[in-house]
Amino acid sequence: MRSINRTGLVSGTGLIITALTATLVALVFPIWSYADRSGTGLDTLNAQTVSTQFGPLSALDREFITKVRLAGLWELPAGQQAQERGTTQAVRAAGEHLIEGHTFLDSRVRNVAARLGLELPNQPNPQQRQWLATLDAAHGTDYDRKFANILRKAHGKVFSVVAQVRANTRNSLVRDLADDANTTVLDHIKVLEATGYVDFDALAQDAATASPPPLTNSPAPPGPTRSPGSPVPVTPAAGYSLPPAASRANPSSTP
Repeated sequence: MRSINRTGLVSGTGLIITALTATLVALVFPIWSYADRSGTGLDTLNAQTVSTQFGPLSALDREFITKVRLAGLWELPAGQQAQERGTTQAVRAAGEHLIEGHTFLDSRVRNVAARLGLELPNQPNPQQRQWLATLDAAHGTDYDRKFANILRKAHGKVFSVVAQVRANTRNSLVRDLADDANTTVLDHIKVLEATGYVDFDALAQDAATASPPPLTNSPAPPGPTRSPGSPVPVTPAAGYSLPPAASRANPSSTP
């Protein structure tokens, strides 16, 4: 009887020691394996980052530059359309802000892309073309409402990307562009909300249920490229002004 108890005691103690050992290994393994294995967040960052004279250029930086260009490709014509179709002064004013803001930003992003050797798109993406088609088919108050909500939703998503890039980029050109984009996007958010048509409940519900959007194809710089032209010829209003470009270096001395 004693030997049975002793054996049981030894067996139980062994099981406890084995379990504790296994737990300790499970806790320690992720620490050293994460530090050494490839495919971690840091490894991905390093693999997708290229060196430039203005600082490291990450995949997120390139994604941001592409998105700024894409924004102008559809929001400039949307702004022009709002000036023509808007039934209220507030909607027409929002259209004017879109034209002025993206004329300014498009000039900035084409300059940045040229200096970094990045190619930029010349056409809106499929979702942006769908938004333009929706606006094309709308009229009257229905147009006002769709214009305000489609544009406000798009700007809200871009606003968070701008903040992330501004907080983390190591590239001085991208940092300055993010400053300008932040000012412009916030201005557009405010004038769109001032139309009185924005459905804030729908925005909150969409944000709570939305999945992360797929990344736009933003390859590493292939080398010096020709900067694309303006997407739409526009004539800025004389009385409207936006903050100047954040980069104030003398053009003659800037590489």
